[in-house]
Amino acid sequence: MPTTSSASSPRPPPRVFDGAVKTDASSRPTAAASSSSDRRVVFGTLSSARARAPRAAARLAPPRRRPATSSSATKSALFAPDAAVDVNGVDLDAFERFVCEMQTSVCADLEAIDGSDAARFTTDAWTRDGAGSGFGVTRVLEGGDVFEKAAANVSIIRGELSPARAAAMRRVHIDPAGGQKYAAAALSLVFHPTSPMVPTFRADVRRFAVEGAGDGWYGGGADLTPYYLYEDDAREFHASWRELCDAHDPSTGGLGGALHARCKRWCDEYFYIPARGEHRGVGGIFFDDMEAGGSPESDADPEAFTRAVAKNWIASYAPIVKRRRGERYGDVEERWHHQRRGRYVEFNLLYDRGVKFGLDGGRVESIMVSAPPRVRWDYNVAPEKGSREENLVEVLRNPRCW
Repeated sequence: MPTTSSASSPRPPPRVFDGAVKTDASSRPTAAASSSSDRRVVFGTLSSARARAPRAAARLAPPRRRPATSSSATKSALFAPDAAVDVNGVDLDAFERFVCEMQTSVCADLEAIDGSDAARFTTDAWTRDGAGSGFGVTRVLEGGDVFEKAAANVSIIRGELSPARAAAMRRVHIDPAGGQKYAAAALSLVFHPTSPMVPTFRADVRRFAVEGAGDGWYGGGADLTPYYLYEDDAREFHASWRELCDAHDPSTGGLGGALHARCKRWCDEYFYIPARGEHRGVGGIFFDDMEAGGSPESDADPEAFTRAVAKNWIASYAPIVKRRRGERYGDVEERWHHQRRGRYVEFNLLYDRGVKFGLDGGRVESIMVSAPPRVRWDYNVAPEKGSREENLVEVLRNPRCW
């Protein structure tokens, strides 16, 4: 990849400090230091003079497990004619209760991982009136020892399909004229660490059910967005999801990996930024509109698979956080971190279907809670040839089979 020519003054030799390579602050490349013919901000492999020691690592508590809820539990009064649709009258079914319980469990686990004495998840409960009535709970942690910002958002919505929404679905048992009752339930997460050495984690599960159209359609997944690539972390993360998918793969008795291959490929394809020619991260799994018997690669029990995905979130991510939270970094790495966060925002606002749909009349605070707190868009940024930053970009442009 082309890089900028160096500034007129020679770069001072690196100094060694506590095993970390450092340079003087004046040697850090900036837009002003690049040549006028090729103004690119270059990120090299050397740490800055202000390299900071990591915060004291708190003990990493093992993820707590809650008893599984039977996926065959009765959907109590989900579409009962006299069921209230506001928060005071809604009768939650088994999956809706599950996403609420998972939110509580995940937030407790993340607080234990973060280890901060002061940072805790705040709770913002909200209700929604109108054509799609319901409620939700947005929980946010900010300024933790590990996580600069983390969010877990639950939404439970009931309503009637509009003619436009019904026509867009084009499914059997869906009246294109609209008017059928629907129920939507979702839990979404995003964890933005302070350190550029710890990857961002995003995950969700969701269900959309329509009266008279079966048990509904399920979706969800989990993906990893690193800023400095540790290949062992990527392999371990993908192995965790491969194992889970294989355990729920009906196509070959869990031996062929068809379900995982489909979910992994779908993740790579979905989290792609066409304008940049890059994928947002190193992937994971992603699935949408899964229903029983929908395809040879569909799970025999899509609700059970969706629940299993949610229960594996912390287990797939916590070991990576534990390993990387103590890695040293400096101003150069932090600047690259914030620059790459810009890609995260670009994808969400330009391409993510859920965000685009939600911003059209949705609750903006709950939708934009996934945005990282500090972001940069320096002009025409390119990584230095042979650097760790260039290695990351190469992988983002050419996804691997981890």
